[in-house]
Amino acid sequence: MTDTTTPAPERVSGNAVTVSLGTEHFTEANEVVREAFELADTVEIERAFAQRYLGCGMPAGKALKIHGVPGNDMACYMDGGSIEVFGNAQDQIGNTMNDGLIVVHGRCGDAAGYGMRGGQIFVRDGCGWRVGIHMKQFEQKCPAIIVGGDAGSFLGEYMAGGVIVLLGEPGAYLATGMHGGVIYLKHELADADVPSGLVQEPLDADDRATLRTLLGRYNELFVDELEAPVDTTGAGFFRLRPASSRPYASMYAN
Repeated sequence: MTDTTTPAPERVSGNAVTVSLGTEHFTEANEVVREAFELADTVEIERAFAQRYLGCGMPAGKALKIHGVPGNDMACYMDGGSIEVFGNAQDQIGNTMNDGLIVVHGRCGDAAGYGMRGGQIFVRDGCGWRVGIHMKQFEQKCPAIIVGGDAGSFLGEYMAGGVIVLLGEPGAYLATGMHGGVIYLKHELADADVPSGLVQEPLDADDRATLRTLLGRYNELFVDELEAPVDTTGAGFFRLRPASSRPYASMYAN
């Protein structure tokens, strides 16, 4: 039976508001969330049923907690703050994300972090296809995606910067067109499986420091859901990076 009840913000504590979305259309649902943020810095969504664009453009200082399954483009253009999903997330979370934190207590769909320019995405379980596609970084902004399970095909496709950490197995066509950034793989690739134009290497001290920070945060975020904490020393990890800083130089006139 269709839920026709129009959601409305309801204050539950001094600086937190809860909203129950049900099957409300995403346009009205996002309007209610915006109204709730006028009342408090933290909004908790109950019964999210695939509403798109939740947390779109959210600034620093705001927090969104989502129970249910948010729809596509959650946190698109996000510019700070934090979003925590207590369940699975659909496609394109963090699309063109500029800053902030996304935590998914489950898995996410395709194209998470598309064009991501800053911030961090932590996914407890696996992810779909084309996660991290066109990730980039500039000066002090270095986006990061940490995936606790297996990844679909084209992980890190056309990646231009940033960091991806994969604890599970990669899918086919790993890092196709990658020309910047680094992917840390828990499982070593066979020489024949290392993509053309990329190199697989052991970690150095800087790599280990990066993994210690990111995996330590992963453990903190999912402490009650892991059978055992993830080893943060970087043992067993390998670094995948472009062999050249200008892999397409031959395609352009000097």
